[in-house]
Amino acid sequence: MSDDKNITTDKNAVASPVANASPAAASATDAVAKVTDASAGAAKAAGAAATVAKDLYGDARQKRGRGGRDNGRPRGRGRNDRGDDRGRDEMEQRILEIARVTRVMAGGKRMNFRACVALGDKKGNVGVGLGKGADVTMAVNKAVNQAKKHMVNVPMVNDTIPHAVIHKMGAARLILKPAKKGRGIISGGVTRVIFELAGIKNITTKTLGSKNKINNARCTIEAIEKLARTSVKEVKEVKEVKEKDGDNKGK
Repeated sequence: MSDDKNITTDKNAVASPVANASPAAASATDAVAKVTDASAGAAKAAGAAATVAKDLYGDARQKRGRGGRDNGRPRGRGRNDRGDDRGRDEMEQRILEIARVTRVMAGGKRMNFRACVALGDKKGNVGVGLGKGADVTMAVNKAVNQAKKHMVNVPMVNDTIPHAVIHKMGAARLILKPAKKGRGIISGGVTRVIFELAGIKNITTKTLGSKNKINNARCTIEAIEKLARTSVKEVKEVKEVKEKDGDNKGK
């Protein structure tokens, strides 16, 4: 019996360390789980921050090439990019007409908008475009793109046109005459808007025939294309020749 008692006491002695060790193991497991959760949360936060940075600044690793350059280009903006932005900013647009038009289809009528836009930089370049779209914004954007593709240059001498022009297109008839300094733009309707965007300060015009704004705008652009490119010296020489002829006739 003494042996059995010894064995029992030995079993209790062995079981007590195991029982005492189980709470410590559980606490260690909890600590490991907390650390794992914290690392997972930090990884998620880092991933979210990387996603936001990628959306804002783009993927720098893909864009950046050798030698600290982006796609083989130096950092910063080049001269050509600056010039393009300046050219876009300097362009001014005016809406000449906005109308709602309908197209008869098999199932009924389809409503659209038509916009006529004049575009110019007030430095001698001007254009007129026509666009249609489901809404006004789309029609205006199409008209602006068309005007950019069909820009014309206005020859100027002393802030006016070099000579008089009479042009007829369809039912529209237009007369352009140069003016002295200080006279201003004596014109009306779409013709005035076009010459303001072109940068001409002194001119006299008269629109005859049609009252359609689109036809008058196209007639104005065609009249500008008919202007001859002359310099100030050539104009002075022509004036001197006319003055000499007048003096000879007077004698």
